Amino acid sequence: MSERTRLTTVESVHESRSWLFTIEDEYGEEDEVILVPCENHVENGSTSSQPTAEDGVEAWINRCTHEAQRLDTGRGAAMRDGQLICPKHGSMFDTCSGYCDNGEAADTTLSSVDVTVDDGVVYLTDDDVSFAHEGDIDNGDDDDGPASTSHIGF
Repeated sequence: MSERTRLTTVESVHESRSWLFTIEDEYGEEDEVILVPCENHVENGSTSSQPTAEDGVEAWINRCTHEAQRLDTGRGAAMRDGQLICPKHGSMFDTCSGYCDNGEAADTTLSSVDVTVDDGVVYLTDDDVSFAHEGDIDNGDDDDGPASTSHIGF
């Protein structure tokens, strides 16, 4: 590991349920990554809703394996019972392993990005990519909507 970039805290990811950021590969191509809670502990047969020191996060490319649908469109990812839900077809991916065992994306696994947690802080440690910025690829630079070539104003 040659370098690491501070992203956020485990606590922040667990509170917001996801954290979106953009990476850049060695060719300058951007991609989105989603940090999600990975709750490793179990109490009385079910996962506890309160994060502990044993809990962490995992980082996945923000794309369903079925049709390249974004899992987080910039407003947070849909999640239930430790699984990311694809908004298009409902396939569910385990937040800790990235594996999907149902729906259109069954028997596939999300592409991972290397992160490390050190004293509650999440760092990007993947040597194949670099941190571009927090948020989606557009980084919220959307204007008021699609451009129109029509002479009719709205």
